[in-house]
Amino acid sequence: MMMRQLVGVSLALLLGSGAASAETKLKLVEVITSPERTQTLQAMVDDYEAANPGVEVEIVSLPWGQAFEKFATMVAGGDVPDVVEMPDRWLALYAGNDMLMSLEDNISNWEHGDTLTQKSLDMGRYAGGTMYTVPYGFYLRAMFYNRKLLAEAGIDAPPATMAEFMEASARISELDGKSGYCLRGGPGGLNGWIMFAATMNGTNEFFTEDGKSRLDEPGSIEGIQFLIDMYQKGYAPKDSVSWGFNEIVAGFYSGTCAFLDQDPDALIAVAERMDAEDFAVAPMPVGPAGKAFPTIGYAGWSVFKSTEHASESWDLVAHLSSPESNKTWAKRVGVIPIHEGADQDPYFQTDQFKGWFTELNEPQYEPTIMPTYLEKFGFFADSIALESSQEALLGQRSAEDIASEWADFLTAEYAKWKADQ
Repeated sequence: MMMRQLVGVSLALLLGSGAASAETKLKLVEVITSPERTQTLQAMVDDYEAANPGVEVEIVSLPWGQAFEKFATMVAGGDVPDVVEMPDRWLALYAGNDMLMSLEDNISNWEHGDTLTQKSLDMGRYAGGTMYTVPYGFYLRAMFYNRKLLAEAGIDAPPATMAEFMEASARISELDGKSGYCLRGGPGGLNGWIMFAATMNGTNEFFTEDGKSRLDEPGSIEGIQFLIDMYQKGYAPKDSVSWGFNEIVAGFYSGTCAFLDQDPDALIAVAERMDAEDFAVAPMPVGPAGKAFPTIGYAGWSVFKSTEHASESWDLVAHLSSPESNKTWAKRVGVIPIHEGADQDPYFQTDQFKGWFTELNEPQYEPTIMPTYLEKFGFFADSIALESSQEALLGQRSAEDIASEWADFLTAEYAKWKADQ
């Protein structure tokens, strides 16, 4: 009898302990994945669970290539997570469908809310002016440059203007086997065309007040022609007409070309293969109006309104977004951190990060968000703009021709979007 009582008590304690350890279960979906990235996220989640013994977090990792469709299917099927890694191009969709929890009050009462940079707050409120996500960092374009190649060409400093950029690229291309610019003519190349069009046009507004795309304005056409000239004059490698991310980054760290405009995630591969003193990162060159418009992307942590554990879900987001966690995340995945003062960390106080922080902090640089809220923007970027820009680089179409095609398409898409508002 005594033995049965002891067994019963032990079993009850065991079951009770198990119930306590899984009292609250959260599902966290990450959508931009790699083995090291997931490992970093898991370590941060482990720390959260250790500090919150009644909470268990399941991480579901979706490969980026199929993430949008897979996640939409999950949500449509009722398998809605508590917390999701929210890319900027998804935010308006899920916020617009009233599926995300406002984090305004949470941020106001958070001990680290006051140290979020203004850019972090602005981007978190990008969808409808409400904080539906806490960004975890920024993918911002800036200009990598090869110090050795610049010195060899007799160039004292990285180009500060578009005219200097063209001239420096021309001089470096006179070196044997070298090119000025690692042009991204293949997949993912739209950012370059948009940046240079905006910079030469003096504005990053995509549409006029009456809803017309500004891509066929004279300044925009001049920016498009700038890239065509860079390629056709031999200031970019011939095969760069088809280069994607891996090729342009390799072109830079191999010393094939001296300039590369890219986000901080490219720094990981470059820093592994080049000595720190041989390269640095400068702000994007400004145009005739004294402005530059580097494209900026971001992702963050959002909470679904359907969660049954709103408090715990916010606590998880707060943990992932704390200054220490965010610095760790930024260093591992290659983003600009979200808290004021992060740039004082020795890791970020280098010439390699200087260009990005300058762009975030000085008024002549206006980070530009692509109009990803348009339903067919992905099709435009990955198909229409890709094919037509390659045709232009190869001399088969003019800058005016593709600018007109792009503007007509985006104007029509913007009209559809406005009609749905």
